[in-house]
Amino acid sequence: RKAPAPAMARRVLRGLLLLEAAGLLGALLLYRAMDRSQGAAGFSYFSVYYKSNERSGIHGIRENDQMTWLSSKN
Repeated sequence: RKAPAPAMARRVLRGLLLLEAAGLLGALLLYRAMDRSQGAAGFSYFSVYYKSNERSGIHGIRENDQMTWLSSKN
């Protein structure tokens, strides 16, 4: 049997790299959208966002968002 053609291997690799880049861009856009949306800080679906920041050493975002949310209520 013949080995796969180098051109096909390059196309597969290029496709995988594009898929990886699209996933990374999507994750970055989701992170930025959640980072800028302080109005909904009281909802539980943000818990993953806050936990991931706290695990990476970024503290105080949850408290800042809660204060912003509470002050907008008054």
